[in-house]
Amino acid sequence: MKPAPFDYLRASSVDEAVAALAANADAKVLAGGQSLVPMLNFRLIDAPLFVDISGIEILAGIAEAADGGLRIGALMRHYALETSDAVRQRFPVLHEAMKHVAHLAIRNRGTIGGSLSHADPAAELPTLSVLLDAIIETANPAGGRQIAAQDFFLAPLTTALAPDEIVIAVYLPGLPEGAGWGFEEFAQRRGDFAVAGAAAIVVRDGDRVTATRIALMGVHDTPLRAEAAEQAMMSDGIEAAATAAQEAAEPINDLHGSAEYRRHLVGVLTRRALTAAYERATP
Repeated sequence: MKPAPFDYLRASSVDEAVAALAANADAKVLAGGQSLVPMLNFRLIDAPLFVDISGIEILAGIAEAADGGLRIGALMRHYALETSDAVRQRFPVLHEAMKHVAHLAIRNRGTIGGSLSHADPAAELPTLSVLLDAIIETANPAGGRQIAAQDFFLAPLTTALAPDEIVIAVYLPGLPEGAGWGFEEFAQRRGDFAVAGAAAIVVRDGDRVTATRIALMGVHDTPLRAEAAEQAMMSDGIEAAATAAQEAAEPINDLHGSAEYRRHLVGVLTRRALTAAYERATP
């Protein structure tokens, strides 16, 4: 199929993009286009104006923060994240997750801001943003906001962004020293969306776990931070945490798997992710 007719604006600045969105309530933002263009071609989206932000250079790149964190521009490509030394050194779980995003052609074009704004609960970047306590920076006619990832995702393909607001950067606070990590997902074919996935961060003092983060993908209407499973990991260990993660999941039935199957996967993948994170953690 072909898209319905639309107007196109290639914005040269954030201010120009925001102004165009404010003047056109039904306008849509175009960045990498890896999700938007297929939806446009299938006429799942019909907008009178598309505002292309891909040429705004200040939205690209990574800046290292003194706390060990990173500020990543919204136009940073998936493949650039995958191959970044700063990401590999400071957030190896993000480096690993990027290897699972679709195929190389998609990773070469897709952007971090676009993936977060698309808000697919089975996508890697939204889940990693929740795991890593990301702060999503936006621009709008009033200036902009900083939105915690936990508050950014509202429902499938729905975020807290206003119609005249765009993501300009993502800030990842530094991880605790010695933190271990694990990332596991299951897809029917390499490059497909995950049927289910789990990511974990573990901090320990000797054999004792002192902090844990667990995020699940593909088993809820948003990326899910499994807080009860985190508490179970600290008090009762990996098996209890895997069970708690299964209980927290709210999967659906579809062509790729039943809710029961997805819940089973949550237990398996959470167990694997936590085991890897515990073994990688430096006491």
